Amino acid sequence: MGSLVRYSRLAYLAYFSQPASDRTIYRSIRKHRVRKILELGIGTGRRTMRMLETVDRGNVAGLACVTGPVSYTGIDLFEMRSSAQPPGLSLKLAHRQLRSTGAKVRLVPGDPFEALARSANEIGSCDLIVISSDQERASLAKAWFYFPRMLHAATQVFLEDCGEASEGTTFRPLPHAEINRLAAAATARRAA
Repeated sequence: MGSLVRYSRLAYLAYFSQPASDRTIYRSIRKHRVRKILELGIGTGRRTMRMLETVDRGNVAGLACVTGPVSYTGIDLFEMRSSAQPPGLSLKLAHRQLRSTGAKVRLVPGDPFEALARSANEIGSCDLIVISSDQERASLAKAWFYFPRMLHAATQVFLEDCGEASEGTTFRPLPHAEINRLAAAATARRAA
């Protein structure tokens, strides 16, 4: 009975949960062996909790079994958010909320460029990278420089795009070739 409940919850997250754009990520976690997650832009933490739940429940339900502890790194502005930006969690609240999942949690305050400049080497290769649409584009453009060192052959990278106002957002997978192109452009800007 417990397996049926777990499987039902996984099916709900992957096919019926809201916002619909997040379902792509949950399905990817179910399909691949995700042990190490990097998320740029935690926001309210709802998607983060669901991603970690999907990894955990997928383990128990026997889908894409993960061995060893799940490692999660979240980059966000936390208390540095301006009033013009969408609401989000404080660093302390995010840590308390995510620690309850049992995952090894590391939170890095800052925009994508400054946070990755401090931590990309320590983060290492990730299985899943999720980039929220609320990330400052100028900072993200410079941060691509650090992405190749966080990739391995099977790393899944999803970038949230803002669609029409009525459509909401969508997550699109970024091929490694596109990430390498963006990293090369960031390298050229750094050299200039």
